[in-house]
Amino acid sequence: MRYAVLVTGPAGAGKSTFCNSLITHLHTSKRTGHLVNLDPAANSDAFEYEPAIDIRDLISLDDVMNELDYGPNGGLVYCFEYLQQNMDWLEEELGGYEDEYLIFDCPGQIELYTHHPFLPTLVKQLQRLGLRTCATYLVESQFMEDKYKFFSGVLSAMSAMVNLEVPWINVMSKMDLVTTSTNDPASGRNGVRAKRDIARYLEPDPLLLVSAPGSHDEKTERNSKFHALNRAIVQLIEDHPLVSFLPLDLTDPDSIETVLSHLDYTMQYGEDEEPKEPHDLDEGDFADME
Repeated sequence: MRYAVLVTGPAGAGKSTFCNSLITHLHTSKRTGHLVNLDPAANSDAFEYEPAIDIRDLISLDDVMNELDYGPNGGLVYCFEYLQQNMDWLEEELGGYEDEYLIFDCPGQIELYTHHPFLPTLVKQLQRLGLRTCATYLVESQFMEDKYKFFSGVLSAMSAMVNLEVPWINVMSKMDLVTTSTNDPASGRNGVRAKRDIARYLEPDPLLLVSAPGSHDEKTERNSKFHALNRAIVQLIEDHPLVSFLPLDLTDPDSIETVLSHLDYTMQYGEDEEPKEPHDLDEGDFADME
């Protein structure tokens, strides 16, 4: 059984770094993982591991922009349309992998996940080929600095979940840049948060959008033309609590293992595998047992 993990999320969320760290962790655990690059604009320097399959071998964004005079966004859409027309290339590339983790590093253009049909079509193709598929959506911890930015991330994650229709893990990345101590000069670039405060972001608390009663912010928001919209968003998140986040600190192996164990669980990793016979059964005292 083959397994596919689509690593998605906005630009700068740490997708490529997460892919590299996840493959390293798999190798450390004596498991096999391969990188599949689906970003036609990727910089080779970002890869710690050489991609086993690379969309740039089929088409690259630079070629599209130079030959067709497209801009970056239009060029990226063209690249994925071209991939859709050449799915036999991807099927052939995937043919040599069995019983392994394939980690798909996806582009950072958010519209590819929220309303374009490209990735849902890719997911259906992977499932048709017999790959158990799930997705992760990374939102970086910097979003906790601004509650409105944070909830835009929550809503984009919810939209991507509904669009792709696969088992899903949301990840709050770069948690090593958040600190609970004001005396920590080495980290905390993404803000100081109490542990209880961080929990409100990992299990999105709609009341984060609501300022304290009687405060200046609360009075300003009540008179704002966006007050009704904020209330509607709060109600939506309360009625459909689909999004929660796993904290990811790439400096902590236990944090990576926690994310990996959730991925394994969503795809039922290893449940269909047959027990492997130890090599030493063919030798020495065990040779007569066959």
